[in-house]
Amino acid sequence: MKIFPLAFTNVQAGNIMMAMNVLLVYPKYPETFWSFKYALKFISKKASFPPLGLITVASLLPEDWNVRLLDLNVRDLAASDLDWADMVMISAMRVQKKSVDQVVERCRQKGIKVVGGGPLFTIDYEEFPHVDHLVLGEGELTLPRFLEDLRKGKAKHLYFPEGFAPIEETPVPAFNLAELKRYASMNVQYSRGCPYNCEFCDIPLLYGRIPRVKKPEQVLGELEELYRLGWRGGVFFVDDNFIGNRKKLKGEFLPALIDWMKAHRYPFSFFTEASVNLADDEELMELMVRAGFNRVFVGIESPEPESLEECKKFQNVRRDLLKSVEKIQNFGLEVQGGFIVGFDHDKPSTFKSQVEFIRKSKIITAMVGLLNAPKGTRLYKRLMEEGRIISNITGDNTDFSLNFIPRMGAERLIKGYKWVLKSLYSPTEYYKRVKEFLRTYTPPKKRITYIRWDHLKAFFRSIWLLGFKEKERNYYWKLLLWTLLRRPRLVPMAVSFTIYGYHFRKIYEKYWQT
Repeated sequence: MKIFPLAFTNVQAGNIMMAMNVLLVYPKYPETFWSFKYALKFISKKASFPPLGLITVASLLPEDWNVRLLDLNVRDLAASDLDWADMVMISAMRVQKKSVDQVVERCRQKGIKVVGGGPLFTIDYEEFPHVDHLVLGEGELTLPRFLEDLRKGKAKHLYFPEGFAPIEETPVPAFNLAELKRYASMNVQYSRGCPYNCEFCDIPLLYGRIPRVKKPEQVLGELEELYRLGWRGGVFFVDDNFIGNRKKLKGEFLPALIDWMKAHRYPFSFFTEASVNLADDEELMELMVRAGFNRVFVGIESPEPESLEECKKFQNVRRDLLKSVEKIQNFGLEVQGGFIVGFDHDKPSTFKSQVEFIRKSKIITAMVGLLNAPKGTRLYKRLMEEGRIISNITGDNTDFSLNFIPRMGAERLIKGYKWVLKSLYSPTEYYKRVKEFLRTYTPPKKRITYIRWDHLKAFFRSIWLLGFKEKERNYYWKLLLWTLLRRPRLVPMAVSFTIYGYHFRKIYEKYWQT
């Protein structure tokens, strides 16, 4: 979901077409925690977000080129799509590799040259010698070089980035290429880079440690385009740490966003990712809420101080993590949490500690994953030196795969991990946590409420499926009736949580019996 390119087809050296038909292909995601496959069915959507990287790349291409977007999470790649295309551009992450390989093979069979970009190709470019052109790093830097060589008929196989792109001039993504009605939410980007350097994270490798931000008018222009296209609803700021540059965020962007939202009668609600020290800045939280933010994903990782020290998650050390989460939620920002098991300092008791922390924090969407070491990270390098790397990652740290030898042993780690998931997402535990959250949560004051048909559809489908067909129906009705009587304003949130819980259980339940 980051600004990383692409892939091309049917371009022969010395036979360059002035106006080309370009097919932007976004590969398919497998069934994962974050795919929300089962939840999306309630609102008749195909995917959570459009591919922001590709539609940003589209805005960097020559104006006289004909460009189409094909998101394989929305519809399949047809033979007619490849017949139309002179070039195919693919952007992908590691978790999409299987789909990437299938697309590339179909292009090769058609004689279509492929250019690959995005995190997958940037980090693992050695795995793709059969891809004709690899345009690596951020598209603003390497794409113009590729296009110029292509124009001259001298396009190379590899284009490495030099430094990081100044994003103050990145154009508005071509949102018009996406079938907006097929997605649950839209996405935009304010910044790239994170000031922290957690051992397991590849963001510093891809984007650097100095957060670069767009000018307020750039982001507002993106929101204006979404508004013009008729979008009303959720918008995800895809920044890996939205609060990386607090000075500009508080002094420039959020005040401008507040004014824009007021002038447009609050058409969007926002959510993003941030470090837990957001809790230390009350002014920032207040501004975010005023601007329309209502959710934030926080990387908590572990309640074990030794494990946090080990992975260099220093922003989480020497603080009361429970109180930090509570404070953020008291400001009206629902906290979604990321957690990891498998650190060298983790003990058998760590599994129980993780579950107890999530229960006490009342975090509903708790993404607990197994530690894996992405190539190029400091963790990967350390484990490689220790002879503990056994494979590359799959890109999905919830699929019960490990690419290294854990200290506690793989069998014990996976057994404990399964116990954590069952403890958190079995109906008894999950519905109890939802009720505790709803009991204490005070949402931001609503300015204007837009009634959307897909939300009503989700409500009625939840009644039919969760209220009658599924085994959890007793839990569903008890929660719904309790919320109607005690916290009626939170009924939409309660219904959403029941749907999320259904998705999480469908993803994990096949593993609980093994």
